[in-house]
Amino acid sequence: MADALKQKYGAAVKTVDLIPGSGGAFEVSLNGTLLYSKLETGQFPTTEQITAAMDAAA
Repeated sequence: MADALKQKYGAAVKTVDLIPGSGGAFEVSLNGTLLYSKLETGQFPTTEQITAAMDAAA
């Protein structure tokens, strides 16, 4: 997913940080704003869901 984000957004994505979690957590934030939480949805996100959330937040 990190590679797909870098490919779509190019230089606009300077870093993608992977922070280990526990309990099945998978959360995606952009500049400190939570965009997606697997803990809330119960599902792992698709790349399309993440890019749509990033586009909406921009």
